[in-house]
Amino acid sequence: MTCIIIDDEDAAIQLLENYIKRTPALSHRCSFQNAVEALRYTKGNAVDLIFLDINMPHLSGLGFLELMENGSKVILTTAYSEYALEGYKYDVVDYLTKPIAFENFLRAVKKAEERMGLGTDVKKPKRSGELDDFIMVKSDRKGKLVKVVFSDIVYIESMRNYVGIYTRQKERIITLLSMKELEERLPKEYFFRTHKTFIVALSQIKMIDGGEIVLQDVKDRVPLGGTYRQSFFERLETKIMKP
Repeated sequence: MTCIIIDDEDAAIQLLENYIKRTPALSHRCSFQNAVEALRYTKGNAVDLIFLDINMPHLSGLGFLELMENGSKVILTTAYSEYALEGYKYDVVDYLTKPIAFENFLRAVKKAEERMGLGTDVKKPKRSGELDDFIMVKSDRKGKLVKVVFSDIVYIESMRNYVGIYTRQKERIITLLSMKELEERLPKEYFFRTHKTFIVALSQIKMIDGGEIVLQDVKDRVPLGGTYRQSFFERLETKIMKP
């Protein structure tokens, strides 16, 4: 992804430039201390990702977002976290609170990749009927293989030595696969582990009710374990509407 930095602090720019150099997925184009100059640049140059400070003279980061006309993805960088919620009105990918840790920087870049469909470790399911949108699993009967289409999966449950795959057709497919084996094969942007014994299809989530997830096509509720809760809400962050 091509990227630019907009920040009025030299130290902040240097830190981000260093992080970008260490991240193979990013290609740094230029840095700006003046958001007005950056706005002119974006009008004549295609940019995939912008690291944007909020509190700047002449034109603030939020003012920049108001005027920006291209389709660049934006990650906010700010020392003032109270401004971050305003940034989400403009559908920003993420915000990083200064001082920025490299681990948090990488997490935000990964979110940008997912938004743009560029995650190299993700195999996206294709249209139904194409080769990569399903797997064949061994059933509980010897010699029997069952086709499981990714888009049909509602949730998956570990059952000691077995795994149960629950589908939109209200089937339960029992297989000898382990949860780890199955989780590694599923397209990561469409499925998420919410508990040590459960994986859910994100598209099938109807409601989050405290520590439980209500799903679309089944009556069952899936638990949201404390160990997975924070990463689960981070995954859904761009989908959650905030006041």
